Amino acid sequence: MIPVRFQPVLAELAPLSERFRAAGHRLYLVGGTVRELLSGEIDPDVDVLDYDATTDAHPDQIKALLHGWADAMWTPGERFGTIGAKKRGPHGDRVYEITTHRAEAYADDSRKPVVEFSDDLSLDLSRRDFTINAMALELTSEAPTLADPFGGAADLATRTLRTPLAPQVSFSDDPLRMLRAARFIARLGVVPVPDLVQAVRELSGRLAIVSAERIRDELDKLMTVPNPSAGLWFTIATGLCEQFLPELPAMRLEQDPIHRHKDVLTHTLAVVENVRPDAQPDFDFRRTRLAALFHDVGKPRTRGYMQGKGVTFHHHDAVGARMTRKRLEALRYSNDDVQAITELVALHLRFHTYAMGWTDSAVRRYVRDAGPLLRELNVLTRCDCTTRNENKALMLSRRMDDLEARIAELAEKEELAAIRPEIDGSQVMELLGVPPGKVVGKALAFLLEIRLEEGMIGEVEIRRRLNDWWLEQQGR
Repeated sequence: MIPVRFQPVLAELAPLSERFRAAGHRLYLVGGTVRELLSGEIDPDVDVLDYDATTDAHPDQIKALLHGWADAMWTPGERFGTIGAKKRGPHGDRVYEITTHRAEAYADDSRKPVVEFSDDLSLDLSRRDFTINAMALELTSEAPTLADPFGGAADLATRTLRTPLAPQVSFSDDPLRMLRAARFIARLGVVPVPDLVQAVRELSGRLAIVSAERIRDELDKLMTVPNPSAGLWFTIATGLCEQFLPELPAMRLEQDPIHRHKDVLTHTLAVVENVRPDAQPDFDFRRTRLAALFHDVGKPRTRGYMQGKGVTFHHHDAVGARMTRKRLEALRYSNDDVQAITELVALHLRFHTYAMGWTDSAVRRYVRDAGPLLRELNVLTRCDCTTRNENKALMLSRRMDDLEARIAELAEKEELAAIRPEIDGSQVMELLGVPPGKVVGKALAFLLEIRLEEGMIGEVEIRRRLNDWWLEQQGR
């Protein structure tokens, strides 16, 4: 009997399945949707599912069968046997990718497969990444039938991570699968078999043939699972991390007396885990997780800070920010991501000077420097507290509560969200009788300092201050 949770998916796919059945072709649902339906960990009513399918029909036949059914169709992957489609359904627009059974072969120095089409479902499934993803649910049989030639269902039940073929073959075919293994270890709690672990150790260097963009996208997926630490430890233990994020294992060599962890790496992964998607309304979870991953990357370069030799917070953060920017750029992150994550790393220790007492001016500067990243910075700051000393943890939490309360209090009185001089450039030019140029920029910088130091002082007073400043400038 088909479990009840399968029914909405099967009902939604029925019209498409009938088209393939009537044309004498077989259609199979494959990939993560099958895995998660079997595990019972998926709500089939959610609107985020994409449907991946495989068939014995060739691309021209797939296109003919989709014509008149799909609302949109695209063919960039046609030479690899894949036709994409979109269909409006009960849960909104649904994306489908339907691929002809394949028997792929890869060159040693390339991730681009030489594709041969096949009529053999088992051969197609054998080229997939892991047994838990190498299952297919036939939709065109009399009743939905599971094809599981490599024991994926049993591996799913026992939380075992294996490859359908020898792991050396699978990872040679697509080295990104080694990093994908880390994501499944973290997300599903599966345990890799020894042969898989050994293959990653042997073949980690082969990740060099994978584009930075694909590595970046897979890293993002790993960083946004609920608990990524197990996957990150896997990349470190196998040497895979050295290929795309060598700064991370380097932190393992550094002791962390401040947070009482065995090393900085242990602290870093604890901070990553502390960042939860519901930490703040409307904050960027992915960017904050990445900032947590990089936040102490400068510590191995600033040992004096760790040893109490007078290296300042600013120096530590500046080094970390430079290293973060370099790595993010190498991984081809967007300019917006690079700027935001680097800025969070650069600012993450600013809060700790709050222990010495902050004036209203210091609070304004904190808000101004954080800018649109204020929520993310506050989340990162809270999550950076991983000390096992309960009293210290409570003290830091209360201190952060106090800072946020002061920000809120000042925000009621002033426009903290967009700190700027009380008068704008046009007003400056009118008051001073000057054209656009350096003088206006200097005047605005002078007025911004007043705003940061004293808050809003009123139009009459700000004009008087500007006139006095201008007279002083002319007398120089």
